[in-house]
Amino acid sequence: MHNELTRKDIQMMREELDYRRTQLRPKLLDAVKEARGFGDLSENFEYKAAKQEKNRNESRIRFLENMIRTAVVISDQGAADAVNLYDKVTVYVEEDDEEETYQIVTTMRQDALHGLISKESPVGRAVLGKKVGEKVHIQVSDDYGYDVVIRAIEKAADDGSIPLNAF
Repeated sequence: MHNELTRKDIQMMREELDYRRTQLRPKLLDAVKEARGFGDLSENFEYKAAKQEKNRNESRIRFLENMIRTAVVISDQGAADAVNLYDKVTVYVEEDDEEETYQIVTTMRQDALHGLISKESPVGRAVLGKKVGEKVHIQVSDDYGYDVVIRAIEKAADDGSIPLNAF
């Protein structure tokens, strides 16, 4: 599987990877060595916690390496009057009679609780490339879908202010 990411996503992942390898890894290894000296490892909470944090860092390093290795670079540019990556889009949900605003982002930056919707989500797929006034059907599952009308598009660019997802 390939991950569709922007150049900025990859740059941010490389920066995090560099930090985790060169700065965080040595600190965590020292913490494990120090905690090992506290005595019996079977009852040594500090040792277990230090090992757990070291392993979490190594797991994140592997994850980032894999994401970068399998990435397909995509453009965050598109038509000036249509929904593109990083744009904020306001939609009117007909069945709920309310408006919602989302920002369309890559999967590495999604955070639905804060209105950051992945371009690969049902909403993101449905609204990308659409224009103000268009009615769009969002198919959530085989059994359920709903319609929205695009009310506004606020153009935006990737300035790096949206952080990468942690796991």
